[in-house]
Amino acid sequence: MGLVAASIAFWLAAWWANARIAGSAFARTPAGRLAVPAIFGITVLVVWEGLVRGLGVPGVILPPPSAIAQRLAASTGVLWGDFVQTFVKGTLSGYAIGCGAAFLTAIAVDRSPFLTRGLLPVGSFVAALPIVGIAPIMVMWFGFDWQSKAAVVVAMVFFPMLVNTVAGLRAAEPMQRDLMRTWGASYWQTLLRLRLPAAMPFVFNGLKISTTLALIGAIVAEFFGSPIRGMGFRISTEVGRLGLDMVWATIVVAALAGSAFYGLVAWIEGRVTFWHPSQRK
Repeated sequence: MGLVAASIAFWLAAWWANARIAGSAFARTPAGRLAVPAIFGITVLVVWEGLVRGLGVPGVILPPPSAIAQRLAASTGVLWGDFVQTFVKGTLSGYAIGCGAAFLTAIAVDRSPFLTRGLLPVGSFVAALPIVGIAPIMVMWFGFDWQSKAAVVVAMVFFPMLVNTVAGLRAAEPMQRDLMRTWGASYWQTLLRLRLPAAMPFVFNGLKISTTLALIGAIVAEFFGSPIRGMGFRISTEVGRLGLDMVWATIVVAALAGSAFYGLVAWIEGRVTFWHPSQRK
């Protein structure tokens, strides 16, 4: 029980320190903005380690962070191969194809009232389909390699990206569009110089939502058929072998990859939409 008591004491001390930092002027500095989440993350790991070891929780139920770190260090080659198979091949390719196709389709929908009334309701229906129903079909159509996972990712990211882009193309105010028509601007001139810049916050909102959907879709699709590598394959295989430390190591890699992917898209958004009120300091 000493480890349990020490974990609780550490948690209380970290809570006190974080509350003091969050309420001070230091929290508004770059170092302060990093200190609060860093202390919180370290606290979670320390409390997790202390409670698991202090209460004697079996490793097949919940391994401590130290065991997960050891597995990460000992299995870098395997985890790197899984990362390339799932993220680089399946996730990024499906993300690029799905988001690119959705962007072009949104422009076509904006030009056609028929597509506006016909495609968007169908898109809402398809977006509600469960991934566990789509993934086996895609595996049967495109095979067991990364192509089927990319197809699942396309199906998952297409309609969220489409809906956000269509909403963004309608974000320009009617007075602004009337002014462009007064100046004799064509549809494409209005699109490029007014409506697309106004739509960028919506477009990047769809891109950010799609980052997490893409990785989840690729991992889940690997549960239904994959070569002998991939994050989803590794999770399903190690769960059957009760290798929970390897499962958690794979989850850590997936979480880091997803967070970095989201952060990259958010960083690009800040550079592209620097003029928007949400990006102003």
